[in-house]
Amino acid sequence: MDSFDPNAVAIRGGHFIGGEYVDRGAERVDVNRPSDGAAYASLPMADADLVDRAVVNAWQAFRTGGWAALPPRERARVLRRFADLVEADAATLAPLEAIGSTRPVRDVAAWDIPYTAEGIRFYAEYADKIGGDVAATDPSHLGMTIAEPIGVVAAIAPWNFPLVMASWKIAPALAAGNAVVLKPSEMTPFSALRLAELAVKAGIPPGIFNVIQGDGRIAGDALVRHPRIGKVTFTGSTRTGAAIMAACAETGTKPVTLELGGKSPQVVFADVPDLDVMARRIAMGITGNAGQVCNAGSRLLVERTVADALLERLTPIFGALRAGPTWASATTLSPIISEPQAARIDTIVGRATANGAALRCGGARADAPTAGAFYQPTILAGVPADAEIVREEVFGPVLTLQTFDDEDEALVLAQHEQYGLAAGVHTANLGRAMRMVRGIEAGSVWVNRYGRTSDFVIPTGGYKRSGIGKDLGRQAYEANLRFKSVLIDLNG
Repeated sequence: MDSFDPNAVAIRGGHFIGGEYVDRGAERVDVNRPSDGAAYASLPMADADLVDRAVVNAWQAFRTGGWAALPPRERARVLRRFADLVEADAATLAPLEAIGSTRPVRDVAAWDIPYTAEGIRFYAEYADKIGGDVAATDPSHLGMTIAEPIGVVAAIAPWNFPLVMASWKIAPALAAGNAVVLKPSEMTPFSALRLAELAVKAGIPPGIFNVIQGDGRIAGDALVRHPRIGKVTFTGSTRTGAAIMAACAETGTKPVTLELGGKSPQVVFADVPDLDVMARRIAMGITGNAGQVCNAGSRLLVERTVADALLERLTPIFGALRAGPTWASATTLSPIISEPQAARIDTIVGRATANGAALRCGGARADAPTAGAFYQPTILAGVPADAEIVREEVFGPVLTLQTFDDEDEALVLAQHEQYGLAAGVHTANLGRAMRMVRGIEAGSVWVNRYGRTSDFVIPTGGYKRSGIGKDLGRQAYEANLRFKSVLIDLNG
């Protein structure tokens, strides 16, 4: 998609409850564009009363709106219409998504919107595929499990991929027959509202997909604690995920799906066939969306004999990325979401170099044609395993480089005390690849690639403090169902 004028984008704000916009809140806050720091809209923030209104509306729609009772194939047809409308709405959705997020408009149009639509289609096909099982019981009994929707699902989506992450939450929940109350990040609130509009236009009953705006401290907390919420799904920080688990336990227990932080390794052995290809793969794994990705490959572990050669190929790729506003089609390096986050990145890099890390490239704010918060893609070498920058999630385009001499050492370095979201293993030796796959504690391990494909069948989710449960795949659909056991005595 071509560049656009950010000041010409029409913004419709507020909450979306019962199929209508609601412009009400305890307070209003400015929403800023990461690309230049300008306030481009204001947002009403939901209080606990408004959250209650949204959840109760969703519950009533679930009980009386007919969505769960709709024949599964018809529910699937409605969801496919929803997906078609999302895809056809690119001219509206792409600028709306790009203007207030870190996603360049070219990437939104080429990937985010088609991916969002296809994800909805994928889960639509589950609607009539999973309904329960008949158990192998004594012939005088009939035993079965019946799959039922949970009720109202609370979905909390992050700011780094607003549309895509929202679709991960809402698509399986809606396909399973649930109602959803979505809280997008208060930093990227508007594309979710457009999604909700399109859902109603597609034929999803009003109230089945509601959107509330607000921060985690008030709106998010009230949402996950609400007694009518049957399940919570969240993507974000490990600290917030732990707080959500505690809140759910305190208010009667409910299932949660949490995709949380990561500090993922990319392990490169000397037998990789092409270091140029390898360098491009590594760069994309840490500079995409300016490193603001939960599963960013932020720890590069390289066999010592090829480390210098690989580094020689990496640094010019990092240096060639062009910082610019998300509304410019030529931008190849996204802005950092906010000035405080950019300052945090700079502080962590500064502490690393002060403690002896060797700066191979970057390490400072990036020049850009707008006044946003941009950071140079950065490589730090010579960092020990216990360094802060190796242990802590930076959430920016910062790569640490460590070397190893053999497979055992590589496996030790690849493990992380806290995180286990993802890992990449690059080698021509299949046996070595499988030993690393089995040895690395991570929810996703990619071999000779870094990152998932544009399909949805393979689940994603972390080990340890990187989360619990799975997004994507059949597992995400089944997590939005509850299973009732039935036993009938045929001689009764």
